[in-house]
Amino acid sequence: MNLLMLSSSRAGDEGYLNHASQMIAEHLAKCERIVFIPYAGVTIDWPSYTEKVQTALPKLNIVGIESFSNPVTAIAQADAVMVGGGNTFHLLNQLYKNSLMDPIRERAKNGMPYVGWSAGSNICGNSIRTTNDMPIVYPPSFDALSLVPFQLNPHYSDYQPPGHNGETRAQRIAEFCVLNPAMPVLGIKEGTALVRKGDTLTLQGPHDGVVFKGQQQSVIQPLQDLSAYLVVGAY
Repeated sequence: MNLLMLSSSRAGDEGYLNHASQMIAEHLAKCERIVFIPYAGVTIDWPSYTEKVQTALPKLNIVGIESFSNPVTAIAQADAVMVGGGNTFHLLNQLYKNSLMDPIRERAKNGMPYVGWSAGSNICGNSIRTTNDMPIVYPPSFDALSLVPFQLNPHYSDYQPPGHNGETRAQRIAEFCVLNPAMPVLGIKEGTALVRKGDTLTLQGPHDGVVFKGQQQSVIQPLQDLSAYLVVGAY
């Protein structure tokens, strides 16, 4: 597989996709037709979302899936698929509604390059049960693409604002781990990405990540070999 799973569309106060533009360009260097899926967008209409991504990545030939009469055909004809951020529940619901889960999964497993950020990265994991988003719609299932056999938590942060008495991100993930002790969760911070090339998995970018499993937490370093997490049962 050939996956680029970005935590976010922005890093700090940089412009939209600025921090990731080089990574995306290299990842999609040989792709002539890139189909963008804007289904995570809720407060932005899908053609406008596609135009926003096209403007941010002008050197790539990006076509919005909403412009196709048959979304399944769009995936079949794509050289690569790109999935944007927004609300993960809405994204997954639309993918199920348009019968796209299996086509995307099979194309990605057969080597088609995939780029996602935020919600678009969330759906690469086992399920969307560790997303930060509100369940504004109820998809047929929380099961995701399972392009990696663990859970993802993009936008991960261990920051707790002064005076905030709600649960931290780590505490919320710990709740998942109590009920799912054998399933790891990888928290990736803004400005970083998980990259899968075949059976090689690495974290890329300026920040460490965090792996949660059971009652344990482990820090992962940029470029650290995480391939063991691709072997079901090895962790």
